[in-house]
Amino acid sequence: MRAFVLTAPREAEVREVPAPEAVPGEAVVDVERVGVCGTDVEFFTGEMAYLHEGHSSYPLRLGHEWAGTVSAIGEGVDPSWLGRRVMGDTMLGDGTCRRCLRGRRHVCERRQEVGIRDGRPGALAERIAVPAWSLHGLPDPVDAVLGALVEPGGNALRAARAADVGAGDRALVLGPGTIGLLTAMFLRAAGAEVHLMGRTAESLAFARDLGFEHTWDEGALPDLPFDAVVDASNAAHLPALALDLVEPAGRIVYIGLAGSPSRVDTRTLALKDVTAVGVLSASPGLDDTIAAYAAGTVDPRPLVAATVGLDQVADVLAGQPVAGACPGPKVHVDPRLL
Repeated sequence: MRAFVLTAPREAEVREVPAPEAVPGEAVVDVERVGVCGTDVEFFTGEMAYLHEGHSSYPLRLGHEWAGTVSAIGEGVDPSWLGRRVMGDTMLGDGTCRRCLRGRRHVCERRQEVGIRDGRPGALAERIAVPAWSLHGLPDPVDAVLGALVEPGGNALRAARAADVGAGDRALVLGPGTIGLLTAMFLRAAGAEVHLMGRTAESLAFARDLGFEHTWDEGALPDLPFDAVVDASNAAHLPALALDLVEPAGRIVYIGLAGSPSRVDTRTLALKDVTAVGVLSASPGLDDTIAAYAAGTVDPRPLVAATVGLDQVADVLAGQPVAGACPGPKVHVDPRLL
């Protein structure tokens, strides 16, 4: 089968590789859509921390935001999975450690990460093999486009829930990228007044097109009480700014990661009686995200600017514009396109 393979920083090719087999306990899925993520870009540039910590190495098969149809199953897998449309969890705990047994597979120390850590190739290929227990079925209203947006949506849903706001509350999201905009959508669905702060006029204009009227650059942010602040950016100075901006007894959610350490004064955190929450993974939020998409509570389709084939992935990772792309922060890949 054809697969996109990173061979070194900024070096990649589409190769013919052996197709996965349905070993016991696993399913093979024909991939229909894959989202390109900021993590994928960091692997392309060589900046991803896992490369330097020994968790990941080249050659590497990317792709952890995906959807497709189950085409084969291994021994011990429920036959009802065959032919079903699915997406899959990224974080695959070992199922035996204390964290896994407490329902926290996504923070298992020995976890595999699909398309991220060594040992579990990703979905930028015609097919992918994953443990059957990691699959999540997609109902009819959730097509492949929405299915490939479930993984980032699960992260955003968890961030929005951690903010713990609703009608009568005001929330600020720092960073109007894919995760920031999805978080804003879930916050809006919860009834909160949502504000977004970004760096570029284009990203803020796109947020306004999505119906978010309160958009600001950092220098123009109004002096308003924010009951919750979600940092969905990659700027090292914004975690501290989030603490300055949030109301006393409010909540901060950290879901963005900077390339260098961020510094937060815990004295301020304590004296303001602020609750700070970190969000790593979509895993605990996948089913509820699928339900929200199916019900139309949140519609992330406008975030997808373009859909390309495997041969164009390297250009996308290098930041080259896609011809004919719409506004939006997300590019999807259809491995079936030639």
